[in-house]
Amino acid sequence: MSEYTPPAGAEKITMTSGQVSVPDNPIVPFIEGDGTGPDIWRSASAVLDASVEKAYGGTRKIAWMEVLAGEKAFNLTGNWLPDETVDAFKEYLVGIKGPLTTPIGGGIRSLNVALRQILDLYVCLRPVRWFEGVPSPVKRPEDVDMVIFRENTEDIYAGVEWESGSVEVKKVIEWLQSEMGVDKIRFPESSAIGIKPISEEGSKRLIGAAIKYGLDNKRKSVTLVHKGNIMKFTEGAFTTWGYELAATEFREQTVSQKESWILGNREDTPDISVEDNARSIEPGYDMMPPERQSKVREDVERALRLWDTHGRGKWKKKLLIKDAIADITLQQVITRASEFDVVATMNLNGDYLSDALAAQAGGIGIAPGGNINYQSGHAIFEATHGTAPKYAGLDKVNPGSVILSGEMMLRYLGWFEACDLLVSGLEKTIGSKVVTYDFARMMDGATEVGCMDFGKAIIGNM
Repeated sequence: MSEYTPPAGAEKITMTSGQVSVPDNPIVPFIEGDGTGPDIWRSASAVLDASVEKAYGGTRKIAWMEVLAGEKAFNLTGNWLPDETVDAFKEYLVGIKGPLTTPIGGGIRSLNVALRQILDLYVCLRPVRWFEGVPSPVKRPEDVDMVIFRENTEDIYAGVEWESGSVEVKKVIEWLQSEMGVDKIRFPESSAIGIKPISEEGSKRLIGAAIKYGLDNKRKSVTLVHKGNIMKFTEGAFTTWGYELAATEFREQTVSQKESWILGNREDTPDISVEDNARSIEPGYDMMPPERQSKVREDVERALRLWDTHGRGKWKKKLLIKDAIADITLQQVITRASEFDVVATMNLNGDYLSDALAAQAGGIGIAPGGNINYQSGHAIFEATHGTAPKYAGLDKVNPGSVILSGEMMLRYLGWFEACDLLVSGLEKTIGSKVVTYDFARMMDGATEVGCMDFGKAIIGNM
């Protein structure tokens, strides 16, 4: 049990039969955040409360319960992340947080990463969409409407690394060279070493969540973003496991891109041979060694066995599973953003991709995020930007990231009417050019307002 005192008369969110069960007065732990966090939270919480009040006429209400982390926690308790805070998130399942300072020096590398790993919040969910009127550096920001599923617990963020010159790194390098026969470390005397764990279990639960989201929300595709052409046994395996999962657990509802080509070829040319179909989907087929050609023909034959369930155009109504190389993806989300829908990727790729997309949609100041374990029900929704301490207490910054993260939280709770009111209020406010300084300086004829007044404007426009 947490040492925090829960609000009187409120109830816990629970997990029942694999579904989040939400009372009308749920207890929701919140971390105010460091730097500009208090300014943002005052505005965001007012907007969230108003959306719930307007949607349900007082029959539903969030019972907020403050818990401590970051500078405020350290100043009051001497601990950056008190055990009681972690216990509260464990006990009450769903919470929200503002931006946190990362402690300098030893100990916890990042409070955000620590919370994700302790609670096994394996999905970092980052929806990215453009709101009309928001300044953007690209010509067609309206094409940006994607949902990023970023694996949260593995990859380089697992933090398995050894410092250059340390006793530990010398042992690791010696073992790699003498026991494993590694001869690719160019400068062993000065190298630091990091290890990148990517597991089948971790990959499949992340990709499975992305596929389920795509199906539940009637999205068109899931793209597996990877660098498997270079890291074959980690990022390449991530992609292989993703296709395997789609072809087993989601067989009736999905089609891979290669399968769509093969089925489409037969629909266009009913008497096409397996060999010609293989030649069509692999332009270099005739130059391949025999064993590789055989593998391509096997892929064709396997896809054609789906004819009864996926053929005659039925595949066009299925969720399309495809993959893309990470560096190419970062280019194509700018040049052809409409071709991407749901994206599933590993931790580092997802970090780059979600921030790059946020820039297209108006900047990280308005980008929401959530960290979720769909199996246990635990979720923490959060600001995706930093603490911006130089603006602390000035009532100046854009509270959009926490507001929209709160909208994600309400959607996770199933309070969709409140979500719709909040989004409509935000759209109308930005559309009328009543904005904080970050948008005002890029918009002609804008009315610049502070953090709190921006929230009040949203409430007035619901």
